[in-house]
Amino acid sequence: MSIKIITISRQFGSGGRTIAKELAAKLGYDYYDREIIEEVAEKTGFSKDVIASKGEEAPGKSIFSYGFEAQATPGIMNGMTMNDYIWTVQRKVIKDIADSGKPCVIVGRSADYILKDYDKVLNVYICADLNFRKERIVKLYGETDKKPEKRLDEKDKKRAANHKHFTDLQWGYAPNYDICLNSSALGIDKCVQILEQIVKNG
Repeated sequence: MSIKIITISRQFGSGGRTIAKELAAKLGYDYYDREIIEEVAEKTGFSKDVIASKGEEAPGKSIFSYGFEAQATPGIMNGMTMNDYIWTVQRKVIKDIADSGKPCVIVGRSADYILKDYDKVLNVYICADLNFRKERIVKLYGETDKKPEKRLDEKDKKRAANHKHFTDLQWGYAPNYDICLNSSALGIDKCVQILEQIVKNG
């Protein structure tokens, strides 16, 4: 198999994390998601919750939200803002994973961009219809005071703003990926099967 690294970017509620985990299990690849959060938290001293949000989401729903960040303090975090510091550490963790040479599946965190100069990488984007995603997040995470549509919109806009800020690329734009799959049209299992065959035949 020539493809050694698979990055999975995904709309909130699309099942991208489930697809990534099942794909890794079928291929016998290492799986990285919360593992990255834990390592970045250990290296930075920030809580896992802070890393989970700031490592993948912008402070607000627009790229301009970064302009309202607290300014960095000289001598602390190398003079970087918290978001920039977390991005730098996270980037190194992801590169270290790739440099280990072990086949792996990496979820989110702009790994597709971070590893853009690496060979044998398959960059995947998982999307899904609104109703599918609404039902899925309610089933997985329960109801909240916010309507499912609002939760989906906020999460995805923050992910898109984060990606744009650090990569200058449009998150979810098909030409930026090797393959885009609609999990609501294909089903979770079929998405896994398609990706498995691509890797095995690649």
